[in-house]
Amino acid sequence: MDDTDVGPTTAGGSPALRLGLRANLAQFSLLVAINALVGATLGQERTVVPLLAERTFGVSNFSSGLLFIVAFGAVKAVTNFFAGTLSDRFGRKPVLVAGWMVALPVPAMLIWGPNWWWIIAANAVLGVNQGLTWSTTVIMKIDLVGPTRRGLALGLNEAGGYGAVAVAALVTGWLAAAYGLRPAPFLFGAAVIALGLGLSALAVDETRDHARLEAAQHVLINGDLHSRLTTREVAVWTSFRERALSAASQAGMVSNLNDGLAWGLFPLLFVRHGLSMGQVGILAALYPAVWGVGQLITGALSDRIGRKWLIVTGMWVQAAALGLVALGTTFGTWALAAVLLGWGTAMVYPTLLAVIGDVAHPAWRARSVGVYRLWRDGGFAVGALLAGLVADAYGILAAVWVVAAITAASGVVVSVRMYETHRPSTIGAGQPEQV
Repeated sequence: MDDTDVGPTTAGGSPALRLGLRANLAQFSLLVAINALVGATLGQERTVVPLLAERTFGVSNFSSGLLFIVAFGAVKAVTNFFAGTLSDRFGRKPVLVAGWMVALPVPAMLIWGPNWWWIIAANAVLGVNQGLTWSTTVIMKIDLVGPTRRGLALGLNEAGGYGAVAVAALVTGWLAAAYGLRPAPFLFGAAVIALGLGLSALAVDETRDHARLEAAQHVLINGDLHSRLTTREVAVWTSFRERALSAASQAGMVSNLNDGLAWGLFPLLFVRHGLSMGQVGILAALYPAVWGVGQLITGALSDRIGRKWLIVTGMWVQAAALGLVALGTTFGTWALAAVLLGWGTAMVYPTLLAVIGDVAHPAWRARSVGVYRLWRDGGFAVGALLAGLVADAYGILAAVWVVAAITAASGVVVSVRMYETHRPSTIGAGQPEQV
C-alpha cells in the first residue's frame, strides 16, 4: 500500500476511509498542531518548576526537589497504559478530550499552590493529561497513515510536541525573568490548555475505523494467532517476550530517564555555576528544540534505512552528551551538550514508536503503544529518583555520570536484542519474533 491507496467504496457508492498521509493530510496536520499544544502544556514547567522548589518553597535536598517529576512520570506511565485500552474500547477522540479536561486545574494549582506538595499534586494531574492526550495523538496518527510512512508520521508528531516544549520553556523563562516565577509563566499554560480542549472537542475526527480498515487488510505470515491477544498478553508480549518490542521498551525508559535528569537537575547545575535565568531558559529550550526539529529528519530517515541502528547510535550519542554536561563549566559547552543530547534523543524517539507500529498487529497496536509508553514514561520517575538519590549522596555530576553509563549500556542491549523491523520484505507481515 502506498500513500495514495484507498479502501473499497461504501455500500452507497461513496468513497470509503483511506489510509495514508496525503489522503488524511488535513486531519493529520490538525493532530500535529494539537500535539504541539500538548507539548507546550508540559514545556511551561521545564524552566520554572525546578527553581520554584529551591527559591519559593526552600526545598533543600535533591530527592525532595525532584518528587514533582516522580509524581508526573509515575502517573503518566500508568495513564499511558490505560489510554491505549480506553481508546480501543471507547474511541480515540473521547480519550483525547478527557485528557484536556483533566488539565484545566493545573495552572491554578501551580500559581496558587501554598506549598511544595501542591506542586507535586499538580504534576500528578499533569501526568494524567499528558498520558491521555499524547498517547492518543500518537495512536491516531498511526491509524491515519497506514504502514508505509509510519516513521515520517511519528517524526512529525514528536517534532510538533517537543518543538513546542522548547518554545514553551523559552517563553516561560523570559516571563519568569521579567515578571517572576509565578503567576505569569502559568497563565501562558492556561491559554494553551483552553485552546487544546477547544480544538480537540470541535475539530478532531475519530480515527478508530482507520485502524479497523488496516486490520482487515493486514496479512499474517503464520495464521491469525497474533491478532487475538488479551490485554495481559499484550503487556507481557511488549514488555518481555517479543525481542524488538521489549528492546524498544527498555530503550524508551532509559531515554526518558535522561530527560528526568535534564528536567530536574540541569537548571540547578547551571544556576550554581552562575548562569542567568535567561541563559538557563535558553539551555532548557535548546535540548527539546533540537530534539523536536531533529525528528523531522530522523523519523523519515528510519523509513529509508531501518530502525535498529538509528536507535543504537542515538542512545550512544545521548550518553556522550551527558558526559559533556558533566565535564562542562561554561554556557558554550553546555549548549553544545544540549544540541547533542537533543539530536541523540531525536534519533531514538520516533524510531522506537515506529518499531511498535511495525511489529504490533493493528488489532492490539493501541494497547501495545500504551504498554511501551508505560515503560518509556516510567523513565521520568526512575530517572528523578535515581538522580536525586545519587546527587544527594555524591553530587549532581555523579548523577549525570551514572545516567550516562546506563544510557550507553541500553544502546548495547538494543544492538544485541533487537532485529530490524522495517524491511520491504516484512512490511505488513505482522509476525513478531519471540525470545
